[in-house]
Amino acid sequence: MQKPFDGAITAFFDNAAPEHVKTAIETAKRKDIVDPNYPYDSAMGKGEYQEHLDLLHLELAKFHNWVRTTGRRVCIIFEGRDAAGKGGTIGRLRANMPPRSTQVVALSKPTEPEMGQWYFQRYIQHLPSSGNLTIFDRSWYNRGVVEKVFGFCTDDQRAKFFAQVTPFEQMIRQDGIELVKLWLNVSQAEQLRRFLARESDPLKQWKLSSIDVKGLHKWDAYTDAIQETLEKTHHVDAPWTIVRSDCKRRARIAAIQQILTRFTYDDRDDGAIGAIDPAISGGLEVWNG
Repeated sequence: MQKPFDGAITAFFDNAAPEHVKTAIETAKRKDIVDPNYPYDSAMGKGEYQEHLDLLHLELAKFHNWVRTTGRRVCIIFEGRDAAGKGGTIGRLRANMPPRSTQVVALSKPTEPEMGQWYFQRYIQHLPSSGNLTIFDRSWYNRGVVEKVFGFCTDDQRAKFFAQVTPFEQMIRQDGIELVKLWLNVSQAEQLRRFLARESDPLKQWKLSSIDVKGLHKWDAYTDAIQETLEKTHHVDAPWTIVRSDCKRRARIAAIQQILTRFTYDDRDDGAIGAIDPAISGGLEVWNG
């Protein structure tokens, strides 16, 4: 089977990956957590995960009905490193939500006309209307991280972004839109393990891009850009919530819990939602590079 990008991910693993990353991947069993700094040694069991997820889906149904019937406007931003599990988490989040009132926005690179607009302009048209929920699978924070790492914006453009993003989000909140910002973080070893699995799976190869391949060599640059972005854009009107996602199941549970606990919707069952694991999700103190 031919591997995408001429097997560039395997080549990185063989020739350029840090030795501790290679060793962690080579010695791990399928359910092992490869990052020694992660608070658990193995993935959450399927039965425990599914039981909790079923309860959360019932809560999400209540939450969405409350949004729809009360005319709330809710915007949820998912950001994170490549292969951090954004897509899978979004899929579980909206699995039982009506598509007409639940929009997932995953914009491609800006067109030439869009490049001549105000940076935030193409995102504004996707903000939710009354009774609707909008989920951004990556967002305006591209400028803070990936555009910086790959030189897709100038330093002046990025500085302008940082000067404008907090007032922009404050205006969104002042207009009545609830804004939730989630950052899913994954370790270098787990990211590479997921990329290797995608490279070998013809049903998942479509998830890989040239940016993913090039980004493998820019781990430290990503780390610096992420840390700066989180610190500069974490504010009282729209704080960041970090979710450690080396275990996809724990990350999905924590992300949904974080969303549900932000809102006092009708018949909310805190027992069903469960306590958020502070070792998995919280504020900037959970960010681990």
